[in-house]
Amino acid sequence: MSAWEMNVRRVVPYVPGEQPQFAEMIKLNTNENPYPPAPGVKKAIAGVSEDAMRRYPDPDASALVEAIANYHGVAKEQVFVGVGSDDVLAMAFLTFFAGGKPILFPEITYSFYDVWAELFRIPYERPALLEDFHLDVNAFLKENGGIVIANPNAPTSIAEPLSVVEEIVKGNPASVVIVDEAYVDYGKESALPLVDQYDNLLVVRTFSKSRSMAGMRIGYAIGSPALIRAMLDVKFSYNSYTMNAVTIAAGVASIEDDAYFKENVAKVIATRERTTKALEVLGFDVIPSQTNFVFATHPEMLAGDLFAKLRERRIFVRYFKKARIDNYLRISIGTDEEMDCLMKALAEILNENAVKD
Repeated sequence: MSAWEMNVRRVVPYVPGEQPQFAEMIKLNTNENPYPPAPGVKKAIAGVSEDAMRRYPDPDASALVEAIANYHGVAKEQVFVGVGSDDVLAMAFLTFFAGGKPILFPEITYSFYDVWAELFRIPYERPALLEDFHLDVNAFLKENGGIVIANPNAPTSIAEPLSVVEEIVKGNPASVVIVDEAYVDYGKESALPLVDQYDNLLVVRTFSKSRSMAGMRIGYAIGSPALIRAMLDVKFSYNSYTMNAVTIAAGVASIEDDAYFKENVAKVIATRERTTKALEVLGFDVIPSQTNFVFATHPEMLAGDLFAKLRERRIFVRYFKKARIDNYLRISIGTDEEMDCLMKALAEILNENAVKD
């Protein structure tokens, strides 16, 4: 080992879903929205002037912050924006989890949480989920340095009721509780109504899923003005210009077209319910989903084998080789046509497996 390597910070990085580049494929592995962004987004991008591109962007992303604040009915001092919710969450980890006590997040959840904890040298514990993959609330009502909950959770697709979230927030007044709501638009309840009641609650959202803008990288957080000020202090100590002018314009245009947004979400939900029924006809056990994906297992064929057989057909889903979930597939919701192709392929694969046995 070279002498300089002794000073390198070493972490096990997050592994994102595969991004295949085949001309003909069905990509259902990264929970992207199958429909385009709001029509005004493209127009807004084209309307960004050369002058705006040659100058530094607004470090406060004021236009986007104001649009988000107006949309959710909160003060602009309660909104923080970043380059995707990953950027927002990482900034929140860096800002709020410096007390030295272990932070808590579930054993089965978004796998970037432990990566950030390792990177920022934050001690952490991962309480086990219950047998049905729901949160064990009591496991989050003990001394800690902070809490992170994805609700709805990934990859399980389960959403906890608002009463459960409130019990955890209320029971931890000395800790910041982050609720990661990347998929909440496909669910039923948001924790946003609790923000004005609890100054230790931070709700994080993204434009990547329900707003069809994963490629633009827009995320935001809503919380008490004190929480947001603390995050801004850290951000401006790290990188003032995190969001470019084009992205800001695109984000504002997306927020302004609420009718398109709601129509898009409704289409994905309808396809999700249709897909769940079709999978159950094929013999799959499907966890009731409140996201834009389903989490399913089949009693007669291993998930890893199904994953590989689908990949041979250039149909990409997500498989996690992890304890308790290594016999499940996470399947993003595509168009009705894409899901029909998936069902046809699964039927063929299962039939071939039955004949072989």
